[in-house]
Amino acid sequence: MKFLFVTFFSIQALFVQAQEPFKVKDTLYLQPIEVNSIRASEKSPFSKVNLNKKSIASNNLGQDLPYLLNQTPSVVVNSDAGNGIGYTGIRIRGTDGTRINVTLNGIPYNDAESQGTFFVNLPDFSSSVNSIQVQRGVGTSSNGAGAFGASINLSTNEVNDSSYAELNNSYGSFNTMKNTIKLGTGIIHKHFTVDCRLSRIISDGYVDRASSNLKSFYISTAYIDKNTSLRLNIFSGKEKTYQSWYGIPESMLKTNRTFNSAGQEHPDNPYDNETDNYTQTHYQLFYNNKLSNYWKTNVAVFLTKGAGYYEQYKANQSLANYGIADFNSGSLLITQSDLIRQLWLDNNFYGSIFSFQHSKNKSQLIIGGGVNKYDGKNFGNVIWTKEQPLISSNYQWYNHTSFKTDFSLYTKWTQQIFQHFQSFIDLQFRNVDYTINGFRNNPRLMIHTNYNFVNPKAGLTFTKDKWQAFLSFAMSSKEPNRDDFEAGKSLQPKSEKLQDFELGVERKSKIISYSANLYFMNYKDQLVLTGKINDVGAYTRSNIAKSYRAGIELQSKLMLTKWFNIEANLTLSENKVKDFTEHIDDYDNGGQITNIYKKSTLSFSPALIAGSSLNFIPFNKGEISLISKYVSRQFLDNTENNSRIINAYYVQDIKVSYLLKWKILKEVRLIGQLNNIFSKKYESNGYTFSYVYGSLTTENYYFPMAPLNGMLGINISL
Repeated sequence: MKFLFVTFFSIQALFVQAQEPFKVKDTLYLQPIEVNSIRASEKSPFSKVNLNKKSIASNNLGQDLPYLLNQTPSVVVNSDAGNGIGYTGIRIRGTDGTRINVTLNGIPYNDAESQGTFFVNLPDFSSSVNSIQVQRGVGTSSNGAGAFGASINLSTNEVNDSSYAELNNSYGSFNTMKNTIKLGTGIIHKHFTVDCRLSRIISDGYVDRASSNLKSFYISTAYIDKNTSLRLNIFSGKEKTYQSWYGIPESMLKTNRTFNSAGQEHPDNPYDNETDNYTQTHYQLFYNNKLSNYWKTNVAVFLTKGAGYYEQYKANQSLANYGIADFNSGSLLITQSDLIRQLWLDNNFYGSIFSFQHSKNKSQLIIGGGVNKYDGKNFGNVIWTKEQPLISSNYQWYNHTSFKTDFSLYTKWTQQIFQHFQSFIDLQFRNVDYTINGFRNNPRLMIHTNYNFVNPKAGLTFTKDKWQAFLSFAMSSKEPNRDDFEAGKSLQPKSEKLQDFELGVERKSKIISYSANLYFMNYKDQLVLTGKINDVGAYTRSNIAKSYRAGIELQSKLMLTKWFNIEANLTLSENKVKDFTEHIDDYDNGGQITNIYKKSTLSFSPALIAGSSLNFIPFNKGEISLISKYVSRQFLDNTENNSRIINAYYVQDIKVSYLLKWKILKEVRLIGQLNNIFSKKYESNGYTFSYVYGSLTTENYYFPMAPLNGMLGINISL
């Protein structure tokens, strides 16, 4: 049946392709307005990197989106499962995903409450992406969450003018398999286009039981004429991953690097369904219109629906903590029981974005913004207890709601000054209204807060011949995350603020291109973990008055011959927090003790990040790439304590690709990649905590990465 499905659409695609072609240049948009409004242009005074469709496809063998960006400057990636599939993370300039603004076709993607980005909810979305722009620093104004380290803009809305059909399959270590079917009509009847994708990714993971079962689909259809376009996107991802988010203790790194504590509370064998389960579906509708030779406008409405839970087996749980009455079993009073619980999220995120764009002569003006609302439910069910009479089916012990409204408005003005200079001015206003009706561990704590942020940006770009230089200043503000508010009424967090100064220069030519970018990011009231506990005994982030990141980013590309080229990047940085106070639990005397540090290094902020790719083209249709990554040591907390570090690591990969062309097929591309070819034992992420019990004890936990592993892919274009 599956074969017939593929064959039918392949024949249909070939039939459409045989019709008279209608070129994209005859249509309204090559790059959509909704993307143009938030992306930095070639001359914008901000540090950025662009990835095109070819570059994305050549690296897409099943690993999550952060791994496709691993060779871009200042990027460090991590993976809970150890092989880049399932839950992964990305840091840019030392800032984590909660401070990186992510948009899909200009529509906000960051989770409204945690502000994180969970790409596991969109498996293989990269196969539908036509282009990616990564802006480092504050960058230009974006929709959604404040950009405190970077922005990642993904676009799927570019028009494919020709019909196509693709079968992309890969298989590799840890029983990893990726299967993707892509179909597109191209432009039919000079106005219509349809693009579809169906994907599946499965993997056992490197870490014990860190399995992933990921499924997704993507459908996009559009109507395009001379002055108007209307596009509807519907895409969805469903993930089921065995939990592997606890890491392993430092003492086990040399003896059992794949140990996973998840599910171990179950007697005898680990609980077989200690899993995370989530489905996220996106609906996007775009309307673009060319009003005149000078004015363009776009408006989009969207809805993101998410629902899911993670399930846990918990041993010897106090019944009172779940609102379950003690139970008399004969003469025995039962106050504790083993149980299975599910922690649920059920949310809707919806809204609209818009922009008006005016271009004439040497001036461009963009007025845009957006409004979105989040309606979320957090609830927990107990679905089983060891003592059966204790509960009914799916007993619910908490149910809390939260609501968040985000409104933004921005104006961007670009003006050519004289022959070689271009100015840029950008002013954004953002209002956030946030209500939280209780927390799981603090049900009576009600939060309502409102923020008004004004974020100005300005810059100047100089361009002459093959040279370009820029200078810019930008401000950004960011509200706290949901967990920060659980600190209690007397310890409510303040918003964070950032001033970003950037100075860059680059030179481009056919043989050699290189660039240097200096940055200074000055933070006020940045939220960091200090060891301080909140009203319910959980560790919470606290505002620190002053901190900064300063560094230089270097990039180069050298075309030595037609068959050999080199790409490389290097980031050197200093990342400091001033007047940091550490809090340590004191179990001997009660309470916490404090240590004060005048100038220490920010956690997860390596002083040196480097990447390179040596690309050999021994013959016309083949390529061999030697890919390397070096990350210097990182501190697990902000104390700059040498006993709490992630060791520096160097990883070498190799990728080989070969292109075949047959009469019956458009092309067949074979891709083989070996990761960590020297089987380096390294860790990409971790966490730490300390306490006093007789003496000071520090517990470090790490997320080990896989030794030598590989993937082999075959991509068939019909």
